[in-house]
Amino acid sequence: MSSFSALRTGLLCIGMFALAGAATAQTKIGIVNLQKAVLESDEIKKANTEMEAKYKPRQQAAQKIEQELQGIQQQLQNGQGKLTQGAIEDLQATGQRRQRELQHLSDDLQTDVTAERNDILQKAAAKMQDVVKKVAEEKGLDMIVDTQTTIYFKPAMEVTADVLAAYNKAHPAK
Repeated sequence: MSSFSALRTGLLCIGMFALAGAATAQTKIGIVNLQKAVLESDEIKKANTEMEAKYKPRQQAAQKIEQELQGIQQQLQNGQGKLTQGAIEDLQATGQRRQRELQHLSDDLQTDVTAERNDILQKAAAKMQDVVKKVAEEKGLDMIVDTQTTIYFKPAMEVTADVLAAYNKAHPAK
């Protein structure tokens, strides 16, 4: 989400310069919830659905290993006093091996999901910035500020819905 922070900071700086230069003129300001606009865009919703489908087999594999580990734990508990020392050691070794496999699978899955999600969000945030500028120009706004950096604003000033609609129109989910 660092692209959101950079975008908010950039918009805030631009806004401060606009306010300083327009001290005597009436400045028109719009408010946008940038994070909401990006995350609720059709493009991001579609990307989330695709990512879920893409990574589902790996998630299911991790769940299967977790079930196996629970089964091994159950065998060890139920077998107390019944299993030989060799059988106990075999079950423990299998459990440790499967635990390492699960950890490796989970780490790889998390790394891949995070990298792909960040890439998608970074690209969407860049496109969203262009859409925000276009909406500002169309509405005759001098500045658009993110809700996350704004303490108070009149609800009529919010243009998030307009930005989201413009983004979905400019970048339809394919």
